[in-house]
Amino acid sequence: MAMEAQDIEDLIRARFPEAKITITDLAGDGNHWAAEVIDESFRGLNRVQAQRMVYASLQGKMDGAHGELHALALTTKVPD
Repeated sequence: MAMEAQDIEDLIRARFPEAKITITDLAGDGNHWAAEVIDESFRGLNRVQAQRMVYASLQGKMDGAHGELHALALTTKVPD
């Protein structure tokens, strides 16, 4: 079963409660998502480190061929 935008945001929000999170359905099919996460905790980290933190917050939902979350294009930023 595919995940909903709110489910994805809720998982990320649990790890990054103060973040600005934007979830977008890229293909309109509920399977290909984009997430932009803006959070102070990324300051001083490189892009890969920040993205790993976000992927970890998804609690394995992207793992394997049968993961609930099929595809997520991820952008991480620090606040201006």
